[in-house]
Amino acid sequence: MKKKTAVLFVCLGNICRSPTAHGVFETLVHRAGLASAIDVDSAGTGDWHIGHAPDKRTTQVALTKGYDLSHLRARLVTPADFDSYDYVVAMDRANLRDLEAMRPASFQGFLGLFLDFSTQRTLSEVPDPYYGGDAGFEQVFNLVEDASAGLLAHICQQHGLVACH
Repeated sequence: MKKKTAVLFVCLGNICRSPTAHGVFETLVHRAGLASAIDVDSAGTGDWHIGHAPDKRTTQVALTKGYDLSHLRARLVTPADFDSYDYVVAMDRANLRDLEAMRPASFQGFLGLFLDFSTQRTLSEVPDPYYGGDAGFEQVFNLVEDASAGLLAHICQQHGLVACH
């Protein structure tokens, strides 16, 4: 049996950006009929919110767009995650630097920025909406939805998954 492709989304606290990416990408995977081929998770580089549900503003924006994040809980990324995930996807350059510092030399997967998979070219990082207003959460959602479609298409192409369109 072929090993599942595993994707880990990482932001700072794992309560806004990475759970949004987790929920959106996981839903796209299910809609494409690829749940048996792709695993999805999220984590944070900081430990302030371990065990907490996503930020209420994040959850509300996702619900208005048809995505349920209620099953997600924040956790801390660890060096052992590099043994379990093929794609470790950072929301911004600070997260990427933290991940690069813990990456084992043996890691052969993708470690990079999420918006590398986006069709828009205005932003290269998913901005942290935590201290901003509602518009920031909407912006994050739109960026995540776009980049999720691009990442799924990339994984389908790289791993020969025929269920993708």
